[in-house]
Amino acid sequence: MSEDQKVFTPSRPLEPGPRYGILSGFEPGTRTLEAGFRIAPPFKPLPVDIVFEKDVPVTLRDGVTIRVDVFRPVGSEKVPVIVAWSPYGKGQGTSASVMGIFGMVGLDNGIVSGLAKFEGPDPAYWCAQGYAICNPDIRGVVDSEGDSVVWDRQEGRDCYDLVEWLGVQDWCTGKVAMSGTSYLAVSQWFTAAERPPHLAAINPWEGVSDVYRDLVMRGGMPDTGFAEQLQNNSYWGKGQREDIVAEAERHPLMDDLWENKIPQFDRITVPAYVVASYSNTLHTAGTFRAWRRIASTDKWLRIHNSQEWPDYYDETNTEDLRRFFDRFLKGEDNGWEQTPRVRYSLLDLEGGDQVNIPADEFPPVEVTPAKYYLDGRSRTLGTAAPAAEATAGYTAGANPDTVSFVTRFDQETVLVGYPKAHLWVEAQGSDDMDLFVLVQKLDAHGTPLQQFTVPNQGAQIQDVTERGASILRYKGSDGRLRVSMRHLDKVLSTEDVPAHSFDRVEKLSPGEVVDIEIDLLPVGLTFYAGEQLRFVVSGRSLLGTMMPGNREYTPANSGQHIIHTGGERASYLQLPVKTS
Repeated sequence: MSEDQKVFTPSRPLEPGPRYGILSGFEPGTRTLEAGFRIAPPFKPLPVDIVFEKDVPVTLRDGVTIRVDVFRPVGSEKVPVIVAWSPYGKGQGTSASVMGIFGMVGLDNGIVSGLAKFEGPDPAYWCAQGYAICNPDIRGVVDSEGDSVVWDRQEGRDCYDLVEWLGVQDWCTGKVAMSGTSYLAVSQWFTAAERPPHLAAINPWEGVSDVYRDLVMRGGMPDTGFAEQLQNNSYWGKGQREDIVAEAERHPLMDDLWENKIPQFDRITVPAYVVASYSNTLHTAGTFRAWRRIASTDKWLRIHNSQEWPDYYDETNTEDLRRFFDRFLKGEDNGWEQTPRVRYSLLDLEGGDQVNIPADEFPPVEVTPAKYYLDGRSRTLGTAAPAAEATAGYTAGANPDTVSFVTRFDQETVLVGYPKAHLWVEAQGSDDMDLFVLVQKLDAHGTPLQQFTVPNQGAQIQDVTERGASILRYKGSDGRLRVSMRHLDKVLSTEDVPAHSFDRVEKLSPGEVVDIEIDLLPVGLTFYAGEQLRFVVSGRSLLGTMMPGNREYTPANSGQHIIHTGGERASYLQLPVKTS
């Protein structure tokens, strides 16, 4: 079973250095941080007195003891509590690494108190609003016992135990929630699926929901650069940590190991305020997948137009989240239910983005899938399938190693929903193909349009996003597929979103032409009259790495890639077109 399939490697203790914060040392005890307290000069002072309980022991069901920090308002009134679950040290908020990330994306460290976990809720704000914050060092991290794991159901069980411990503390109302971005979002899917009785609401703010499909083997390709960065720069501790990169090498197909790293979506019934974007090449697919599949009756989706960190710490968005928590953790009749179930954004990549557009569902009911057929002769996209067969192709590793197809819109056209590509392909001189696809917006003169997702748009960000760091600069909706992994999962696939089983390898024979489907990241994109859409097919990653410093994936390509169009092999790009 999956526990036996896991690979572990020794962890390294957290020692003074870039990831060591002012509160990283082991100092059990309770003290009061008075209003005006500032942990260090860059950070904002506390607006209220806060009780700080440090390194509190919590014993999990298997006897492992983890350590947690609790920040709560001073006084005898009981309060609900919000959990920030991740392997990032609970004292890391003042570390050079976290401060550096804020600086890189253009956020002022003064918007937080330094008491928050990286990517988590800030005690300075939430304690002033009558909430407690719990920052755990999870299993195997820093001074917590055990061996750490990466995003799986073990974390759900562990956090279940913490939620239930918190729910019966004498200062707690019995209502517990979870919040945070990225890792802190992913852990919420797993915890909610365990159904801890005291868990009253969750707030996943952009998070992977399938480790195989989102993190280590997107499209069936072993692109483990971000996973390597995650495991090598986190999980500091005294035991062992899971080596997910080694696991990807040993388990290239979907099996029990990876199934254990998919939350049981149908068991998630707790109220959920889910936040997503179109541009996060790590988290977007997983966030929308989870939104579609969770069973919660009370669920809301907001799709923003930036990046998770500036969006999470934006004052207006924090207030919006407080209304959600006030409703489900405090029982306030504040009209939250009148909030549209979906609020989506439309990007135009020209400074005219629209945000918080209300809808009852995603894609909105006004959206109709439209097929745009590839024409290998004219290199265009058209709404009618070409009668004549034609091909277009490239040699792997050559320049260019792409083929593209363009259409011009004669009137304003809005795309919002899930694009997909249905292609007839052939490999000459090889038995497999790593294919990458991209939907790109061009202006009326054919110039590609893109935009930064973070406030910093200076020279350094320009450099690192030129051929990578795709999370920080949006260049369009992308997808990928290793053609030998083309088999579709009939249960998970829908008309809009194909899902591959990744449980078998089907190599190509010489001269064999196969039809494949590739899911692209969801879009919300406005094209004005005269502007163009370019659909690109390539043998290399068109967006590069997810974040700066990631190892870049080298595709396993050789020979020629041929795209068949028209006639009996009418390849097409399906686009979600808003009709009104």
